[in-house]
Amino acid sequence: MILPPSAIRVLVATRPVDFRRGADGLAALVQEVLAQDPFSGTVFVFRSKRSDRLKLLVWDGTGLVLVWKRLETGTFRWPPITEGVMRLSGAQMEALLAGLDWSQLHVPRQGRPQAAR
Repeated sequence: MILPPSAIRVLVATRPVDFRRGADGLAALVQEVLAQDPFSGTVFVFRSKRSDRLKLLVWDGTGLVLVWKRLETGTFRWPPITEGVMRLSGAQMEALLAGLDWSQLHVPRQGRPQAAR
């Protein structure tokens, strides 16, 4: 599986989406509903109503990349359904893609340095 670096920005759309949408439809949803830039390099994660499928949308600098995954057994662990988006770390996204409970993963956030040493 191709995984992005851990420093990448990952945003999860918390509401399920129509899984008939392709890359262009999801990019329009990112702009219109989530008020984000689909061409920023951010990984956008979308869920299905059944919770057993997900789609990732990311701009790689040359085009939109759409990845679709279905679990053969079980469901993905999703945040509660609310409006807007939720941010995940790269490690949490790896756990989500593996079908694990990403919410149990503690990822310490590093603060920005105040000055160079």
